[in-house]
Amino acid sequence: MNNDLNQDFVVGLDAGGTRTRAVLASARDGCPRGAGAAGPGNALTVPVPQLTDHLAEAVAEAVPEGLRGRVVAVAGGFAGASRTADDEPGRLNAHSALTSALRRLAIAAASVEVYSDIEAAFASAPGAPANGLALVAGTGAVAARITDRRCTATAGGDGWLLGDDGSGFWIGREAVRSALRMADGRGGSTLLAALAGRAFGLPADVLPGGGGSEGPAFTSRAQREAYRMRLLPAVMAQPPIQLAGLAPLVSEAARGADAVATAILREAADQLAETVRALGCRPGERLVATGGLLGADGPLTAAVQRRLEELGLEVDRVTDGCGGAVALARLERELAPRVVR
Repeated sequence: MNNDLNQDFVVGLDAGGTRTRAVLASARDGCPRGAGAAGPGNALTVPVPQLTDHLAEAVAEAVPEGLRGRVVAVAGGFAGASRTADDEPGRLNAHSALTSALRRLAIAAASVEVYSDIEAAFASAPGAPANGLALVAGTGAVAARITDRRCTATAGGDGWLLGDDGSGFWIGREAVRSALRMADGRGGSTLLAALAGRAFGLPADVLPGGGGSEGPAFTSRAQREAYRMRLLPAVMAQPPIQLAGLAPLVSEAARGADAVATAILREAADQLAETVRALGCRPGERLVATGGLLGADGPLTAAVQRRLEELGLEVDRVTDGCGGAVALARLERELAPRVVR
């Protein structure tokens, strides 16, 4: 700790749709020294007071009180934020919440900068690249072209209601739609009906079971109707974005050779590749991929990797945007006025 009191630090933040992560790192070499986490950090969907609380909680956990006076730069990658204009609503919300959170913790950094989550994710690749393509596929999904570390074009990322094709939300919604189609007779048999029903707490007597060679089946029209009448209100009672939590169940069903689940994952991978293609990608370009769907054990990692390689892209996978936010904070620190301590 005594040695720490004689050096400077930076903080990098990855504020996404599901959680907010903060990393304390040495300003000299970027080596992580602490980490913290809190609730969602989407700058457009999380109210500013709640966003402020989440940021303060994550940073407080990452930065010991005795080191807060040594933080010289903070950079945050925020879902829902853009640097296309200074008055962009997500950027304003993120900056307001971040500065309030830092003030609450008595962190007076010389540089505090807001980036989009995709810019931070791109900078997380080895060497903190400045130019190329990025693909984020987690709760939501978006692809972007990065030029001089700034997002200059995007495809997808239009939110759960209008877009995010191939995302965790999209996969979860397709799982419930497939379950409902099975229940009303429009769709084929799928394990997803039972898995989704259990996930939403439906009683066992309304879930499909047995089934034989074609998989689980409903035993009567009355059971089908009971399933639908219980599943619909259970889903509607939750925030829509919670459907993303069903994505692992689709992977589970696909591993069990469920044809409907397998088709959903195949279509999701196609949608993500098409989102990247829309940016006019060129063979040999670098693409940074991140998000829960594309991690080491992600349900779409292998399929999306194949499709991106077919486009001729050089793919780097990163865990999240924290490393990139740290790199961006260190770059901002070089540009900030020196503070005499």
